[in-house]
Amino acid sequence: MNGVRRDWFFSIVIALSCLLLAWNDPLGLPGGNLNGLHCRGLVTAVDNSHVRTNLIVKTEEQLLTVRFLDGPHKGREVHVDNMLSGKLEFDEFYKPGDVVLIEYDAPDGEPANALARGHYRLHLQALLIGIFVLLLLAVAGVTGLKAALSFIFAALVLWRLFFPLLLRGYPPISTGLAIVALLTAVITFMVGGVNRRGVATFVGSMLGVLLTCGLAVWFARAFSLHGAVRPFAETLLYSGYYDLDLTGIFVASVFIASSGAVMDLAMDIAASMDEIKRKHPGIGLAEHVFSGLRVGRAVTGTMTTTLLLAYSSSHIAMFLLFMTKGLPAENILNAPFVAAEVLNILVGSFGLVTVAPFTAVVSGLLYRGYAGKGE
Repeated sequence: MNGVRRDWFFSIVIALSCLLLAWNDPLGLPGGNLNGLHCRGLVTAVDNSHVRTNLIVKTEEQLLTVRFLDGPHKGREVHVDNMLSGKLEFDEFYKPGDVVLIEYDAPDGEPANALARGHYRLHLQALLIGIFVLLLLAVAGVTGLKAALSFIFAALVLWRLFFPLLLRGYPPISTGLAIVALLTAVITFMVGGVNRRGVATFVGSMLGVLLTCGLAVWFARAFSLHGAVRPFAETLLYSGYYDLDLTGIFVASVFIASSGAVMDLAMDIAASMDEIKRKHPGIGLAEHVFSGLRVGRAVTGTMTTTLLLAYSSSHIAMFLLFMTKGLPAENILNAPFVAAEVLNILVGSFGLVTVAPFTAVVSGLLYRGYAGKGE
């Protein structure tokens, strides 16, 4: 089987795997699926007489009259209680004309116990995904199609496999490494091809991920950090999952979060090494590796700030709050949730910095004796 046919066969296998994961739930949730019926609903009337307002915070209940826009009970109107907890990150306040997602039961064929699950955004999310896929196709052609397929596969694996396995009590670190290895293999072989370049990218990426994992385990213990520093971790325990290894989940989140950037850098180095060997088939092993290292230095120089910008930007409100309180830098950096982000950024960056030499050495060994033609 030549390289092109091998790549297409691999792509078809991954596409079928995506369909299987999308239409089947191989693990499911340990407690069962409690979802009811869902549909779009149009808010036709609002009663705010029970709502209590204190400055910008609203509590108590907002009474809605909602007409179903689709589903088996299209056209029916129901009354919905929108309970306001006073927490702005969770509450949504509606007005007539809003389209919301409604969840409800129909025990006797009639809609009952309807709940508003937020403004309806699913159509816009689908539109964004469609535009993203079209952009990939326009810019990268067939490679863009493979990238979109690997993106969908990664999302499905996390949702259908990794998260349910954690809830079932599987060890987070070893399970996370297995999932990252699976995703890395699929993404690198889909984009880079089932060839030396793909193998070099996979091996270099996994070496960087393993280093990141080891450092995360050690520094989490040295920093005296536990997984409860993550948002919703404590709420997860109160939901009945008392035996979850939150620290292990925290460590897994560190190397999973950096694995995408690690793959990106490994692919850059492997592609450069492949091109060098094709243009200069007679290049020696040492010179080939040093050429890859020189490329790695340039790419690593900009990549090291990637995690800093990505993680710090998601906590802007937290840092602004600390500044309004006049807290000194020592107090801020020593806080457990800030220390957790420092660990996340720096340990992830270790993997980024080291993946370049890892991939360069692996590529040099794989391409040794390669004539620069075919696979």
